[in-house]
Amino acid sequence: MATMLYRLGCFAFRHRLTVLLAWCVLLGGAAATTLAAEPFVADFSVPGSGSERAQQIMDDKFPQLRGSRDLAAAQVVFQAPDGATLDSPENRARIDELVRGLRGLENLAAPQAVVDPLGEPVGAQRVSRDRTLAYVELTWTTTFDLIDEGEIAAFEEVLDRSSANGLRAEATGSVFSAERVDSAAAESVGFGIAMIVMIIAFASLVAASLPIVTALFGVGISVSLLTGATALFEMDSSSILLASMIGIAVSIDYSLFIVSRYRHEMNATDDLGHAAGRAVGTAGSSVVFAGMTVVIALVGLRVVDNPLMSMLGYTAALSVVVAVVAALTMLPALLGLLGRRAFALRVPGLRRGDEPDSADSHGARWVRRIAARPVLALVATTAALGVIALPAADLELGMDVATADQKPAIELLGKGFGDGVVGRLVVAVDGSGTSRPEAVYRDLAAAIGNLPGVATVAPPQLNADRTGALIVVVPDSGPGTTRTRDLVSDIRGLERSFLDRDGIGFGVAGQTAMMSDLAIALYGALIPYLALVVGLAFLVLMLVFRSLPVPLIATLGFLLSIAATFGATVAVFQKGWFGLVADPEPLISFVPIYLIAILFGLAMDYQVFLVTRMREEYAHGPGTDAAAREAVVVGFRHGARVVTSAAFVMVSVFAAFVLLPDTIARTMGFALAIGMVFDAFLIRMIIVPALMTLLGRHAWYLPSWIDRILPDVDIEGRQLEKYDRSAELPEDAVAVRAG
Repeated sequence: MATMLYRLGCFAFRHRLTVLLAWCVLLGGAAATTLAAEPFVADFSVPGSGSERAQQIMDDKFPQLRGSRDLAAAQVVFQAPDGATLDSPENRARIDELVRGLRGLENLAAPQAVVDPLGEPVGAQRVSRDRTLAYVELTWTTTFDLIDEGEIAAFEEVLDRSSANGLRAEATGSVFSAERVDSAAAESVGFGIAMIVMIIAFASLVAASLPIVTALFGVGISVSLLTGATALFEMDSSSILLASMIGIAVSIDYSLFIVSRYRHEMNATDDLGHAAGRAVGTAGSSVVFAGMTVVIALVGLRVVDNPLMSMLGYTAALSVVVAVVAALTMLPALLGLLGRRAFALRVPGLRRGDEPDSADSHGARWVRRIAARPVLALVATTAALGVIALPAADLELGMDVATADQKPAIELLGKGFGDGVVGRLVVAVDGSGTSRPEAVYRDLAAAIGNLPGVATVAPPQLNADRTGALIVVVPDSGPGTTRTRDLVSDIRGLERSFLDRDGIGFGVAGQTAMMSDLAIALYGALIPYLALVVGLAFLVLMLVFRSLPVPLIATLGFLLSIAATFGATVAVFQKGWFGLVADPEPLISFVPIYLIAILFGLAMDYQVFLVTRMREEYAHGPGTDAAAREAVVVGFRHGARVVTSAAFVMVSVFAAFVLLPDTIARTMGFALAIGMVFDAFLIRMIIVPALMTLLGRHAWYLPSWIDRILPDVDIEGRQLEKYDRSAELPEDAVAVRAG
């Protein structure tokens, strides 16, 4: 591995212009694919679930409604000014103006059905008891994934005009589902903070910019390719957002590690081509295996057997692969282009970070304190993380993916009509097996109405031949709550008795039921998925470090940090502690499992980056306990600065996404940022060196029979020692010197 990557680094360094041109062409080609992009599609279906079966009943018995669930729809709620009701003449005039504006929207289905609910008997149920709130419902002839952005803008303009005239108007609904979250502001903040961190790390403006440039190319290519891929695959807009988030973080991370190693190698030779090759051969080996663990975790999301989760995993994995390739090829080409100017524009007053081993440093002082009292450090840190993890026991999963812009409408609807009005359930009934369908449908509606958690049940709507019916149920709780999920389960629990007695089958369809099924499926997949990725990554780390204790420390440390991350996220977003979230609610159902995927991969990154140098020092020593403990100190001293810098970059990038209005982005941004704090600064910086010190040489124990069957990947670069500035250099590594 090290030899192959060494040759690749030397090749990229020597043929820098060709490599950089290839990357520019690749970026241009990826950007060109966006011209064929199709709108994003949100597919929350769970194969084989109750909601999918109910949808099949609905499609069979009501073919005229087939595809209607995908039509763009909205609920527009309007509120009278303070101290007034909607019945006043001036407010009735404002309502008329709002209704006319809504009717004038393009591609609106049945615009004549959009009427003032105060003036129609059938609209009485859409007016609150205190006459201060009312709502109308709109449906477009276009599916929500194909609706034009201009149509959404026109819709929002009508609402804004009404609010400006004194009648507050807010909206929520699937019409907004295909809107792509603009993450440019968050990405800019993340890149800006990352630049500051790397200036501090390298004490050079030029060196600090190299990971940024590499990341811009990598993320630009990934996002462009994924956007263009919508022409071939259905893809949710969250895929792009999360791929961008992870792509920025790992691109900067991997480049930072290689540049740091390159600076170290420059002190050992004046042959810059050889230094670049060694940096890619050693640090690049760590990057490959670190990236491999991230990809394993992300592709492993396929085990959930859900289209949404699989696509989220595949898209993020692509961004990681591009980041790895960019770090191994584009970065050494940039180093070759700059030569020794790669560390130009020094910043006075900052440490270079490449001082000799004998020099003191913050990292060396820190690890020696840990090594002096390893038991105290281990117990105190573990106890602190354990306390933080306690709220995780109350974890609840929901599926409220409404953005912050839709929350005002949801709050007004809940205030005037109950929380369930935005999460209505549709019971699809197959009455082919009964001789008295109408009576059975009424009995079923009555039975549902007697269940806890039901606000209202509409009379059954029959199809033409009376072999099918739809019963609309309004819960008394919101769509993302446990209470609504329990109601879905209770309704389904009635089927057996009706099937045995009356010969009818039914199911709960609609988006709320689908979200409920997804939450249940993802909750059940948490433990199997965690076991899968931890098991596979354990094997990878055992191969890398040729040790059993080191992979065990890595995985147990991750389990502790993920528990603390869940605890902190539940406390802030679900329980509303510290007042950081205005509307606490259950976590979005796919956040925990996706969080495991990303955090596990990144945690293994830091384990590989930090412990590789320890392994390298130990492999060159006598193999005693004292030498093993000293290797921990020396390896930590070399790796701590770059790992700390990388962790700060990660935290900055992820935390910037908390600024976005998108619920998924905010939750994931916070969870990933706090998870990085726990894992990088507590697990990898305290618990790992403490345990490695306590174990001594036993940290590198590997049974001889396993040692014989494992291939030697040489991540510490032992085979590179034969490559010096002599004729033994391979052709691609001909000495390249730059002034």
